[in-house]
Amino acid sequence: MTALSKSWERAVVPLFILAAWEVFSRSGFLPAALLPAPSVVLHTWGDWIFGFDETSQGNTGRWVADALSSATRVAAGYGIAVVSGVLLGIAIGWWRWVERTVEPTIQMLRPVPPVSWIPLAIIWFGIANKPAIFLVFLGAFFPILMNTIHGVKTADRNLIRAASMMGATEQQLLRHVVFPAALPSIFAGLRIGIGAAWMLTVTAEMVAVKSGLGYVLWDSYYFLRYDLVLAAMASIGLLGYATDALIKVLMSAALHWQHGSTLQSREG
Repeated sequence: MTALSKSWERAVVPLFILAAWEVFSRSGFLPAALLPAPSVVLHTWGDWIFGFDETSQGNTGRWVADALSSATRVAAGYGIAVVSGVLLGIAIGWWRWVERTVEPTIQMLRPVPPVSWIPLAIIWFGIANKPAIFLVFLGAFFPILMNTIHGVKTADRNLIRAASMMGATEQQLLRHVVFPAALPSIFAGLRIGIGAAWMLTVTAEMVAVKSGLGYVLWDSYYFLRYDLVLAAMASIGLLGYATDALIKVLMSAALHWQHGSTLQSREG
């Protein structure tokens, strides 16, 4: 299958949705102000990015700054979640005493929706970047943690025994056997976590921050600018897709050995 055909397959569903949306919006079934056509949204989005005719009013030409504000909060909260989630997940998955000590508390906190922490986050950190980073951390932390624990616990015990018989220390086992074996599960958690990170940063920007894509979305809602609301939603979706694609590239590079074995099994 050629690269062109693969690109066409990926584009079929989005193009169909856009075409159906354009036709429905222009049919008059709903007022145009309530459901702007994709062409209108694209025009507003273009002004938000390039600032050519002030269609987006006070937001004209500010898209890059708004996107960078949101991306910075995602990067900060997600980075903290990755480091803490992977390290704690390895510890819980490997040492029984850590599991007995920490996991009950983790399991009590995990069902609490991250958005329910918003009032406390505002009280603790104020109206600024910190509450958004805190919420992003909460949203990304638990998927990464649970997938890391699963990856460590399901590591091939035969490999661990073999390495132990060859004289590997516990540190060497964790570094060279357990961690690589857990990487597929860890990357699954990373992909889930980045989606949660974008959702939570937008939620936080609606309430606790005065900049970013989420803030523009919520502010536009108050002024009945649904074309700008949809442009903000599309921006969030595209940035989330881009960051997930980046993680997939890193995953392919880190798990090149897995692709080779998968290809051999398919050929066999």
